[in-house]
Amino acid sequence: MTTRKKTYPHLLSPGTIGPIELTNRVVLPAMDMNLCEDGEIEQGDIDHFVARAAGGTGLIITGCCAVAYPIGCASTKEPGLSEDRFIPGLKALADAVHAAGSKLCVQMTHHGKVARIDTVQDRPLLVPSTPQGSLDLRALADNTGEELQKMGAVTQGKQATYHEADADDIPWLVRCFAAAAARVKAAGGDAVEIHCAHGYVLGAFLSRADNRRTDEYGGSLENRARLACEVIRAVKDEVGDSLAVLVRVAGREFGEDDGLTTTEAAQASALFEAAGADGIHVTGWGRNPFSNFTDGPLPNTVGAYTDLAAAVKRAVQIPVITVGRVLPDVGEQAIADGKADFVAMGRQLLADPGLVGKLKAGTPGQVRPCINCYVCVQENFWDGTPVCAVNPALGNEALVPFVRTAAAKRIVVVGAGPAGLEVARVATERGHRVTVLDKADRLGGTLWFSTLTTPDNERLLNWLTGEVERLGIDVRLKTEATAASIRSLAPDVVVVATGAVRERPGVPGGDLPHVHTGDTLRALMTGNGDVSGQPWFLRTAGKLGALSGITKRPGAVRSVTRRFLPVGRNVVVIGGSLVGLELAEFLAERGRKVTLLEEGQQLGVPMAMPRRWTAVRHAGEVGVTVHRHATVQRITPDTVEFRAGTETHTAPADLVVMASGVSAAAPLADELAGSGTDVRVVGDAGDVGYIEGAIHSAWKVAVAL
Repeated sequence: MTTRKKTYPHLLSPGTIGPIELTNRVVLPAMDMNLCEDGEIEQGDIDHFVARAAGGTGLIITGCCAVAYPIGCASTKEPGLSEDRFIPGLKALADAVHAAGSKLCVQMTHHGKVARIDTVQDRPLLVPSTPQGSLDLRALADNTGEELQKMGAVTQGKQATYHEADADDIPWLVRCFAAAAARVKAAGGDAVEIHCAHGYVLGAFLSRADNRRTDEYGGSLENRARLACEVIRAVKDEVGDSLAVLVRVAGREFGEDDGLTTTEAAQASALFEAAGADGIHVTGWGRNPFSNFTDGPLPNTVGAYTDLAAAVKRAVQIPVITVGRVLPDVGEQAIADGKADFVAMGRQLLADPGLVGKLKAGTPGQVRPCINCYVCVQENFWDGTPVCAVNPALGNEALVPFVRTAAAKRIVVVGAGPAGLEVARVATERGHRVTVLDKADRLGGTLWFSTLTTPDNERLLNWLTGEVERLGIDVRLKTEATAASIRSLAPDVVVVATGAVRERPGVPGGDLPHVHTGDTLRALMTGNGDVSGQPWFLRTAGKLGALSGITKRPGAVRSVTRRFLPVGRNVVVIGGSLVGLELAEFLAERGRKVTLLEEGQQLGVPMAMPRRWTAVRHAGEVGVTVHRHATVQRITPDTVEFRAGTETHTAPADLVVMASGVSAAAPLADELAGSGTDVRVVGDAGDVGYIEGAIHSAWKVAVAL
């Protein structure tokens, strides 16, 4: 029986926005790369956008570009549009994007109340009304000192002041946008996007939460939309039909009662259409980045804003773009259902710039997935260049395509976790002969186990598995690798990717049978490994699961454990970093009473900040009891005694999980190196860095072989 080839007829069909024709409906939305120098576009920015254009993306939208640079900009690393000196860089970018087969849209903005450079340069922030109240900053308790220092450094420790836009400022703003659009036209761009969302100045005028004015620019929705409409008309008068004019609007603002509603967004979009807009790009925005950044602008829900876009689409006749974790299947369905005309894929195109080309080729399984880890956007909190956990070439596109080797080597990789599989993939792509050895009965190592608590990681596991199959890599599971067995394969190079070492707690009772490390817990849940000494019902559950095949399917394990989880009601997790926090959430969601003990202050490190803030909040919402600065004193058969501050506490414990005490170690590598073998170490075996560390270290080693 042949499998029907998956196609994307709606997503890959041509489309029109105003005067421009696009080859498909996939859009790269604006994401700040912070690669400019004093507002001027440099080669790194061009390489980044060209890679996505060459990969088949229909429309490329730049990151935020400041219409009044340096006034109203968030960083001197963002492009400027306020002077003719910026035109050559814009032209070079437009020419390169066109040569790669795509169209270029330049996003125009004034950052208003988040214009950090105004604060640095001692200018008040331009706002419709002086902000009232203050942000809830409790999430910053889980930031490291280094992170806080980097975040503070972007404003040099200065405090913001504010200036309410007056009768001179408003026409000045309109002129700035129009003049910026003229420069985009002169540079050969195809479109501009007027940013009227995310709290930037036009979006702030639109939202009741930011605009308390009593003049003609405040009060009713029509008044609050007036400035944006004046900007649209001025831009349209300036560029005519030579550029498409898009407007970005929040389909909803999250986190405050007075935030923009979907009904208001739809009504405003109709006003924008009447003012001359050629298209509406519907986003979302969480008003406090420290508490609801994962509601918007980078949501953690797949297809988060498609219904918001649908509401806007019902109010206008011009094309609508939806964004917000739009995966290919979601985008295809959104267009088919009439919820949107175009779909923007941001983080997914950071992870794989060749996405559209792979969809056209009928090989969607080859698309390297975004795992929604927020590593990329975290860098923007301190003006860093975004990095991608799964794509080391982000920000340095010259790393690909891989250079084929002139002399193929015999490579043995020990360990089939993410680091080992990535080494095998890249080395094979470069022309080497690779054999992968692993004592487990499945691919993935700790990545497989992480898919239980973090389902997004399953996409990466499936992709790596598919790539191993596509490339025909020799994988030998249930194979114990020893120095002797490895030498028998006569390798030129051995890459050790055996993962980290996990220790039992060094306290009285740490060796009791109900105390688990990540390794022993994985053996229990998968039915694979030594579970001797465990209660009979745990051993039986694991074996039955293994026999039925359920424990080889992460989704099935996640589902079944919501109904049946063979552990007692009370669980203590020792260690509140990434693994401990995720595991505590997982168990609490399944009805367990979970106590999480963290020796230090911060939870969720090294999760990227937005994901960490949400995870900590969610742990509390599902009932996890957290103790910071907690030191375990003793474990008994049914309790854990610990000290927090000056007090000693006791928590009931049918199961104890040791989620700290993780360290890098590669004894096999040491043994092999001692006998003269060329050995490299990657992943957590060399330095505990989880998925990002695994993929990046693997890439570095594989391209050097």
